[in-house]
Amino acid sequence: MTGTPDFRIEIDGRPATAEDLARFVMVSSYGHFTAMQVRGRAVRGLDFHLERLAGGTRELFGTGLDGGRVLDAVRHALGDDVDASVRVNVFRPDGADDVSLLVSVRGPGPGPSGAQSLMSVDYQRPVAHVKHVGGFAQGYFGNAAREAGFDEALLVGPGGVIAEGSITNVGFADGDTVVWPDAPALHGITMRVLQREMDAAGVPWRHRRVTVADVASFDGAFACNSRGIAPIGRLDEQILPTGAELVKRVIGLFESAPWDAL
Repeated sequence: MTGTPDFRIEIDGRPATAEDLARFVMVSSYGHFTAMQVRGRAVRGLDFHLERLAGGTRELFGTGLDGGRVLDAVRHALGDDVDASVRVNVFRPDGADDVSLLVSVRGPGPGPSGAQSLMSVDYQRPVAHVKHVGGFAQGYFGNAAREAGFDEALLVGPGGVIAEGSITNVGFADGDTVVWPDAPALHGITMRVLQREMDAAGVPWRHRRVTVADVASFDGAFACNSRGIAPIGRLDEQILPTGAELVKRVIGLFESAPWDAL
């Protein structure tokens, strides 16, 4: 089947029942997840997804999570579909000794269309290094940004220190070097894929403190997540250059990055 998949949910390899979902809702405020785009039954950065899930499970539940179990669950939920958006939630039902996997499958997510506009907001995610559930504030500020005419919210801490987007990582072009903000943030899968590809291509990158006031000094900027990467053309009322050669090169590295078969 190559068309758009129906939205469906499986828990531990079987279709979720109403009772299963009710149990999940009761504990869904504590857990973690990863979200991936599947194309041709392949995923960019699959090893990073598995590392994320294993690490989050150890930190939140004190137990391991076998990558083979995750792959089996994703493959089963996909069925015959080759292109899809897939999300894997890890949670522990009340009274259970082991964690459960909820896998949701829906149609492929579109990539960004053109340069992105970001609205800065005063917020940083708690336990930012974990892709945990319960992101009310991210949704709140993301919606506020879109209602104000922006594409995304940029999470900013005290002193205007930039951390990350509400659902993205951001990078800045400084000459021939990519600068990632040094602040509490999720090390996103696409960010890690880019860093791996930049290392292979000899493109230098580093982390350092970046504030909103610093943005004007950069040659350009970009935002990235599992759906893709795009230049940032506006931050608040500030127009940013979108033609930096380094940003173009980073976008090209992502577009040529390998896909890992499921």
